[in-house]
Amino acid sequence: MTESGTFVWPPVPIPTERLMLRASEARDRAAFVELFASPEVGTYIGDTRPRDELERALPEVPGRRPGCFVVARDGTMIGMITLDPRGAERRGHVRPEAGEAELGYLFLPEAWGHGYAFEACAAALDWFTSTCPGEPVVLSTQSANDRAMRLAAKLGFTEVEWFEEYGAEQWFGVRPPATPAG
Repeated sequence: MTESGTFVWPPVPIPTERLMLRASEARDRAAFVELFASPEVGTYIGDTRPRDELERALPEVPGRRPGCFVVARDGTMIGMITLDPRGAERRGHVRPEAGEAELGYLFLPEAWGHGYAFEACAAALDWFTSTCPGEPVVLSTQSANDRAMRLAAKLGFTEVEWFEEYGAEQWFGVRPPATPAG
């Protein structure tokens, strides 16, 4: 993150070959409900929330905060990416003062297996590197989540440690800050 821990938000939408990363809009609310209610999505993130509870609890524009990108394909939300400060109270840090940016992502099951997570996460990481040069990004995932482990490696994250959190073994890695060419 920047010294103040913030950056200009929302950024200009970020296009990729097939996707658009953008700030959340009211039209994304149904997809947020589906994402957080999906049993498949909940497998590695500590379960799901009941759909009726989500309908009552989610604001009109969910995810409208710094560091949260909606991932859209053909204008429709298929997932989300977050770049949030990793809380100092959690295990896994690469700096003594903690607060590193942590990459998180969730995609609707119908979007799985098409390379969208890699495409979108790579674009978000490129944006972050240009916005917050010199800052590392960390990622934590359940070691049982083979897809997430492969994606972490493909995105350039390297292992720092393993630990137990949320009742499961977690893999924790870092993507070192890019070094300027020259």
